[in-house]
Amino acid sequence: MTIYQPIVPNPSWPKSFTFSPAVRAGNLVFLSGSTATDDKGRIVGVGDIAAQTRHIYGKFAAILESVGGSLANIVETTEYVLTLDGYDKTAEVRRELFKGPPWPAATGVVVSGLVRKDALIEIKAVAVLE
Repeated sequence: MTIYQPIVPNPSWPKSFTFSPAVRAGNLVFLSGSTATDDKGRIVGVGDIAAQTRHIYGKFAAILESVGGSLANIVETTEYVLTLDGYDKTAEVRRELFKGPPWPAATGVVVSGLVRKDALIEIKAVAVLE
C-alpha cells in the first residue's frame, strides 16, 4: 500500500528516473532536491546563483500549483551550495518570492559538489497544503 502520491506535472519527466519531482502524503508535499535545469536537462543561469535560485523556485511553484498550492505553502527549505560567495543573493530571491515574514524554516549547507555540472545550488523543500 502506497501512503504517498507522486506529483509529476511535466509529462516529459523521464520514466528512467528513480524519483519523483515531489510526493504528496496527506497535506504534506515533499519537493525533491532540484537544480536549475530546463526541460532538456541544461543548467539555466550558468554562473549566476540568483538566476539558478529563481529558476528552482519557479519549478517548485509549478509543482505546487498542480496540486492547488503555491510558494506560500512552503514551510521548510534546504539549500545546498558550493560556496558562500554570492549566497546572500539567494536571500534576495527568497525575500522577493516568499514575501515574508513569516519565512519558511531554512537550512543552508556548503557541499563539495553537486550532481549537475554548472549547478551552483540545489534546493529541496516541504510544503503544507490546506
